[in-house]
Amino acid sequence: MPRKITWTEAQDMQIRRLRAEGRTWDEIGAAMGLTRWTVIERGRRVGAKPPPPDFVPAPPDPNRDPLPAGSPVTWAAITQDTVLAGVPFKQIRPR
Repeated sequence: MPRKITWTEAQDMQIRRLRAEGRTWDEIGAAMGLTRWTVIERGRRVGAKPPPPDFVPAPPDPNRDPLPAGSPVTWAAITQDTVLAGVPFKQIRPR
């Protein structure tokens, strides 16, 4: 029998936010470590809606602070179309 999930408000907000950003159910499930169908069911219960078809996300702020080393955004840009695409950044700590 599957384990019972006790949902928190933070998880509900994360599902709603990711769905509003246009993420797929597969992406949301992977981000939360849950199955696609689990987040679909919870998303329907909490009213997670996809963005409208004409939605265009705002461009990044050009005056923002630099992203830290290994940021998912910069790491994805660096490794796109390479054998490292999809592999998480691994921080090497000096001894």
